[in-house]
Amino acid sequence: MTRRYGIALGANLNSTFGSALQTLEQSLRLFSDESLTIRGRSRWYSTPAFPAGSGPDFVNAAVLVESDKAPQEVLSSLHRIEQALGRTRENRWEPRICDLDMVFCDDLVLPDWETYTRWQNLAFAQQKTDSPAQLILPHPRLQDRAFVLVPLLDVAPEWLHPVTGRSIAQMIATLPKPDVAQITVIAD
Repeated sequence: MTRRYGIALGANLNSTFGSALQTLEQSLRLFSDESLTIRGRSRWYSTPAFPAGSGPDFVNAAVLVESDKAPQEVLSSLHRIEQALGRTRENRWEPRICDLDMVFCDDLVLPDWETYTRWQNLAFAQQKTDSPAQLILPHPRLQDRAFVLVPLLDVAPEWLHPVTGRSIAQMIATLPKPDVAQITVIAD
C-alpha cells in the first residue's frame, strides 16, 4: 500500500557536504536510495533555532513523499540518511547537521489516540527531557511550530490534521504572528 508522508527537513550546521542548505539538498538525493519518492518539495526557509537561543538559525524545508514502506520503516530510512550525512544524537534540541522528521503519514494516528494525546499535551519542561520510545504520528508539536507548518503549506495544503481536523493554513493562523513572520524564504 502506497502512503503519503510529510517530512520536515532542518539543519543549522555545516557538514562535509557544505552549508546547511547543501547538506539538506544532499539528503534529498538519498531519498530514492531508501525507496522514498519525493512528490513535492517546499521552498527553502531561514528560521530561528528552537528553542530561542539554542544555536544558529536553521535552514528548513518540507517534502511530500510516497512510499510502500510502513511508517516505522520510513523512520528508519530517515535515520539512515541522517547518519550518512554525519548526524549524531547527543542532546535534545541541539544544533544539527541534518534533521529529518516524519510529521504525518496520511491520516494515521500512531500508536493510538491515547498515546498521541498524552504526548501532545506534554508540558514544555518535560518536552525538553522526555522523548517517546515509539513513533508518534502526527508529530505531537506540529500545530505549534511555524518552522514546520510554513514549509508544509507549500507541499501539502490540502492535508488535514487527523485529530483536530484543521488544515495547515488554519494551524498557521492560530500561531503568534511574530513567530510566522520570522520564517523567511531563502531559495526556491
